[in-house]
Amino acid sequence: MRILLSNDDGYFAPGLQALAESLAQIGEVTVVAPERDRSGASNSLTLDRPLTVRKSHLGYWYVNGTPTDCVHLAVTGLIDQLPDIVVSGINHGTNMGDDTIYSGTVAAATEGFLLGIPAIAVSLASRHAGNFATAGRVARDLVSRLMGARPPGPWLLNVNVPDVPYESLAGQEVTRLGKRHKAEGVVKSKNPRGDTVYWVGPAGSAADAGPGTDFHAVAQGRVSITPLQMDLTHFEQLDALREWLAA
Repeated sequence: MRILLSNDDGYFAPGLQALAESLAQIGEVTVVAPERDRSGASNSLTLDRPLTVRKSHLGYWYVNGTPTDCVHLAVTGLIDQLPDIVVSGINHGTNMGDDTIYSGTVAAATEGFLLGIPAIAVSLASRHAGNFATAGRVARDLVSRLMGARPPGPWLLNVNVPDVPYESLAGQEVTRLGKRHKAEGVVKSKNPRGDTVYWVGPAGSAADAGPGTDFHAVAQGRVSITPLQMDLTHFEQLDALREWLAA
């Protein structure tokens, strides 16, 4: 099995190394990741400059671009054979609810999916250097299961793992994305030149976090597994829009 790994925390991130070590037990692993932290990069693709690719002491390829760039380059010409699956992570922190829109971790998996390859994004619900080994083992279990018997329907999975030892997990749950409250305000400060600068404020707290959501599953100690899709069409508005335009 050929497994392509990427992330948005950078090729030096401990979560990526934990994922590579875990998945190397079941397949041939190739890592193509950003040269620096690109959290929040979403699905951006670099089109205004050439990209460079270098190899680290660990044998990982790293790119001076986004997570999407990394997977796109890998699949469209950097590596000799197409991977059987793309796995992105392990992200240091959750990617639940509205976070998925901004997440570079999810974006890397999405690029693989858009290029016709099964993909999984894996995140650890931790603010500190936590149980990456737990998330690595969850990823290995899922990849083994998915490659052995492909599930029906969507083949792009967003996985969030509680930050506990593997033996302490309360199982797994298929979930939907929850929602957050409005983001908090920008944070203003001064740079050394005295100019006013702005930091994007923290994400809002969970608003829709009831049973069935990714927020709820992780809060209960369960691995959240959410199938994603990329069709943004609002199908329920198609007829109403046609009527509005015809009026």
